[in-house]
Amino acid sequence: MNVALFVPCYIDQLYPRVAVATLHLLEKLGCTVHVPLNQTCCGQPMANAGSERDSLGAMHHFVDVFHRYDYIITPSGSCALHVKEHYDTLGERVDVRHVRARTYELSQFLTDVLKVTSLPAAFPQKVGLHASCHGLRGLRLACSSELHAPPYDNVRRLLELVDGLEVVDLTRPDECCGFGGTFAVSEEAVSVRMGIDRLQDHLEHGVDVITGTDMSCLMHLEGLARRSRLPVRILHFAEILNGGSA
Repeated sequence: MNVALFVPCYIDQLYPRVAVATLHLLEKLGCTVHVPLNQTCCGQPMANAGSERDSLGAMHHFVDVFHRYDYIITPSGSCALHVKEHYDTLGERVDVRHVRARTYELSQFLTDVLKVTSLPAAFPQKVGLHASCHGLRGLRLACSSELHAPPYDNVRRLLELVDGLEVVDLTRPDECCGFGGTFAVSEEAVSVRMGIDRLQDHLEHGVDVITGTDMSCLMHLEGLARRSRLPVRILHFAEILNGGSA
C-alpha cells in the first residue's frame, strides 16, 4: 500500500519522535511509506485564527504534494479534520477531492482501512486515554458521552491490543483539555484550569501514562504536568503501539 506520511508542524519541530514512531508502525503493518520532503503546514492554524484566505497557499501546496498517493496518514486528528472538512474551499477538482477523501488520522486508518486486529507491542503500564475534541466530535473516533448511541472507541480498541497495557476508565472521559489552539493564548487562565482538571482526573485513577491522538493537546497537558512536577508521563498513542519503552 502506497501511503504518504504528513507530519504536522508542532510534531516536526517539537516531537519528531512521534513522526518516527508513526513511520515505523506503518511499515511494520506492511505499508510502503513516503515522507515528502517538500511538505509544509496544512494551513489549519491560520485558518482557525480567522485568516482562511491567507492560508490558501499552504492548502493548495498540500494538495499538490499529496494528491499522487493512495492515502495520506497523519498522527493528528485536528490536521486530518481540517483537510477533510475545510478543503472544500479549494473547489471540486479531482486532486482536491482525492486528498480530502484519502486523508486519515492514524487510528482511523489502522481501524477502518488496515483493520488491525493484532500488534507486536508490549507496554505494561496503566494508561489514561485523552479524547481530543477534533478526533472525538469531528472525526468521530469514539462515541461522545452526549450521544445516546452504542459505545465504541477506535483508539482504546487499538491500545487494548498491546500486551500488558491497562486502559484506565476516567470519570469524565471526553472532556476538553483546554488547549484549543489560539484559545490557550486568548483565554490562558481558563485553558490552564481546564488542563489541570483533566490531569487530576487521570491522576485520581492512578495512571502511569496519558496518551491520545493529538500531540497538541498532549503538549498542553505535558507542560502543565512538568511545571507541577506531577508523576505522569505523556506519550502519543503511536509511540505505544510501536512498542514504546515502558
